[in-house]
Amino acid sequence: MKKTNLIPYIVGCSLCFAQTAASAQEFKAHINKQFNLQAATANTVLAVYNISGSIKVEGYNGDKILIEADETLSAKNEKDLETGKREFKLGFEQKADSVIAYISAPFDSRPHANYSNHHGIRINYHFLVNYTIKVPYNVNLNVSTVNDGNINIKDIGGSLNVNNVNGAISIINAKGTTNAHTINGDLTVNYSKVPPEASTYYTLNGKLEVIYPKSLSANIQLKTLNGEFFTDFENAVTLPAKVITTREKTGSGTRFKLDKNSEIKIGNGGKLFKFETFNGNIYIKKQS
Repeated sequence: MKKTNLIPYIVGCSLCFAQTAASAQEFKAHINKQFNLQAATANTVLAVYNISGSIKVEGYNGDKILIEADETLSAKNEKDLETGKREFKLGFEQKADSVIAYISAPFDSRPHANYSNHHGIRINYHFLVNYTIKVPYNVNLNVSTVNDGNINIKDIGGSLNVNNVNGAISIINAKGTTNAHTINGDLTVNYSKVPPEASTYYTLNGKLEVIYPKSLSANIQLKTLNGEFFTDFENAVTLPAKVITTREKTGSGTRFKLDKNSEIKIGNGGKLFKFETFNGNIYIKKQS
C-alpha cells in the first residue's frame, strides 16, 4: 500500500475514497481503511462478509489491519446506476477484539442481520466488491463470499473460518485450526504447521486437497459420493468403518438415521480432521 494514498487517520481508522465513473453504466470506487489493533494479535478477529466479489488476505509483520476494497457498480441504464450510487454502501466496524467489513446498504450482509431478508429487496444494478487485505500474522479470520470471486489466504497463523459458494478457496502457509467450506469450487490448503485442533474441509463440487507437514499424526474422516481418496502418507492405516446414529423423537416412536463414514489413521492418530465432497476427489499429501 502506498503511503500517499492515505490521509491522516482519526480514531485508529483512515479512509481514502477515490471514485470514478467509468461509463454511463459503470461506477468504480477504491476504498482504503486502516485499523490499529485494540487487543493482542492472537485475540483479534478480522471478519469479512462479502456477497459478490473476491477476498484476498495476507499476513505481514505489522500491527495494523489494512483493507483495500475495489467496488464496481453496473446497470443497464444511467437511472439505475445513479440509484446504486446512492444506495450501495460498505460498512466497517471495529470492536475491542475484532474488525468487521460488510455491506451495510441496501441490506446488511452480516450474519443474523438484515441480509436474511435481502431477497425481498429488488435492486436493478449489480455490485462487485474485491477485497485486498493485510493483517498481522496471527490474526484470526472469519471471511465469506457468495458469487463472482475466489478466496485466497496466505501466511496466516491464526484460526481460519472460510466460506464460499460459487468459487474456490486457496489457503497457503497456514498454521491454525481450520473450517473451510465451499459449494462450487476447489478447496486447497497448505500447512506449514499441523493445526492444533480438529478441523473440517468441505466442497460439494470440486477437488479437495490438503497438504500437511510430514509430522502429521491424526485421525482422518472421509466422505465422498462420486470421488476417490488419495494419500502419499506411507503410515496411513484404514480404521473400521463407524456408523453414526442420529435419533429423532416422533409421535410413533424414535427414528434412527444412519450415516457411514470411512476413517483412516495417520501416524499415531489423534485430533480428528473431517473431509467431505460430493463430486470430487480427496487428496491428503505430505510436504515435499
